[in-house]
Amino acid sequence: MTKRRNLPAIFATAALAASACTDGDDTDGGADPSSMSIDDFPRDQTLYTTGAAWGPPTDFNPISAGQVTGLNGLGYEHLFLFDTVEQRLTPWLAESGAWTGDLEFEVVLREGITWSDGNPLTAEDVAFTFELGRIDGVPFRSVWDWLDSVEVVDDRTARFHFREARRQEWDNLLYTNEIVPKHVYSKYTEDEILTGPLDETPVVSGPYTVHSADDQRIAWVKRDDWWATEALGLEVRPRFLVDLVTPGNADALNMLVDGRLDLANNFLPGIADFLAGEPELSTYYDKPPFMAAANTAMLIPNTTRAPLDDPEFRRAMAFAISPGEIVDSVYGGMVSEAHPTGLLPIWERYFDAEAIEEHGFAFEPSQAIEILQAAGYTDEDGDGFVETLDGDKVEMKLIVPTGWTDWEDAARSIANGLRDVGINVTEEFIDAAEVDAARTSGDFDLLINNNSRITNSPWSHYRYLFELPIGEAQNTGNFSRWQNDHAWELTQELATVATDDPRYPELIGELQRISLQELPAIPIWYNGAWSQASNAVWTDWPSEETGIYSSVWDDMAGLGAVRMLTQIRPVE
Repeated sequence: MTKRRNLPAIFATAALAASACTDGDDTDGGADPSSMSIDDFPRDQTLYTTGAAWGPPTDFNPISAGQVTGLNGLGYEHLFLFDTVEQRLTPWLAESGAWTGDLEFEVVLREGITWSDGNPLTAEDVAFTFELGRIDGVPFRSVWDWLDSVEVVDDRTARFHFREARRQEWDNLLYTNEIVPKHVYSKYTEDEILTGPLDETPVVSGPYTVHSADDQRIAWVKRDDWWATEALGLEVRPRFLVDLVTPGNADALNMLVDGRLDLANNFLPGIADFLAGEPELSTYYDKPPFMAAANTAMLIPNTTRAPLDDPEFRRAMAFAISPGEIVDSVYGGMVSEAHPTGLLPIWERYFDAEAIEEHGFAFEPSQAIEILQAAGYTDEDGDGFVETLDGDKVEMKLIVPTGWTDWEDAARSIANGLRDVGINVTEEFIDAAEVDAARTSGDFDLLINNNSRITNSPWSHYRYLFELPIGEAQNTGNFSRWQNDHAWELTQELATVATDDPRYPELIGELQRISLQELPAIPIWYNGAWSQASNAVWTDWPSEETGIYSSVWDDMAGLGAVRMLTQIRPVE
């Protein structure tokens, strides 16, 4: 299911506020956390967050896709983090990692890392974690298509032997896969590994352990023996962290302004109006766009259906859509227009000016009409809309999930723009699960998707666009079902090339040109790494100067979000 940052209205403000936090001071600072109720947590020692959990916490399994907020980062950790500013891997659980041969990569762990039950974290845990990928259904199963074996050299050293060295793909795994304890997980069956929910008090390596959970929240308590305090001089500041099941827009904004919520990782419309309020609110940038770009929102055409199977028709659509209207009217300048390539701003150095000049596009309805006419799309029956090249009516639906108000408004803008140039498109809002099912099965005309997200490499963007083979179910990419064998071959080659190899930017340039020419998906806007923080209780929130995202989203942990918790400080 596509991760979302828009807010359905789930709980009433009064009920949520009652459960969110108390007005306690630090008089309970020395109390045993295990004996405390969540409602007794001292406010000045507790960080309240929301924006990642869309229902009651149920799954305490980091191997599954439905894990509760925080398992990734607060509890279980990665071998490396990815530095989005320097755009390189930085050691985390690992002290080092290097290619020691064309098909061999060696990881050396830091000394003295222990699990929360006191057992040491060793290379056996690393090897065991990756071996779990042999189980069908595990999210990182595909690594074994090119990984041959994992060798435990000694307690701190694991050596990976490959059949094919997919360097970009490997780097991605190193900061997205959490290491789990072998002495715990070896007791579970394969079915238990796949379905969870496993132990509600997980044995973890990270800075927090699970305190408790109920239908509306999950609470974490700080570990006093977190390895990074001694090894890296890092200490998380909040003694407690409580993540709330996502409330409605108004509830989250009211709680943030009132200081009852510290961090909202949601889309909150109109947040710019409150940035100069009291207490002061913080965002990643202090001017538009207020949010860092987290992923590219794209219009996905089903290219198995005419006339969407024609690149010229898709090109006409690209000129008919106004990203600026969506950025200004829907998001109030909180986000920015997507680049025609769809590549995120952190990959700006790879933009191919020549390809963009030749094949780029911008909002220009007259150009859309010219392209349609040149390609043979005309309105023969006089209803104001073009027909297919075979003379059939064009009647398409653009589907987005109901209740996702920003995407609903964006869909209206897109459909209006297309109708204005003679393309008959109607927006339709349906249940999110139905959108997911339609995207997976291919039972749709048009939809919006934002799974092209920030990673270590543009390789992930082109895998998203061109992944083959096309099956009955498309789960991770190529939702448009566009068949370009050459583009997929180039994408697979890109996965194997080191970032400093001269072939690396060449491949990105070739793929960029193909994507601009054929438009298997149409980039529209950069979806934000939604982050609005209150300075009432905690301050020194990360910003563009730090390059760290203030986020509890699971997919942000490997991008260094845990460092946020070591940098914020309580307000004096």
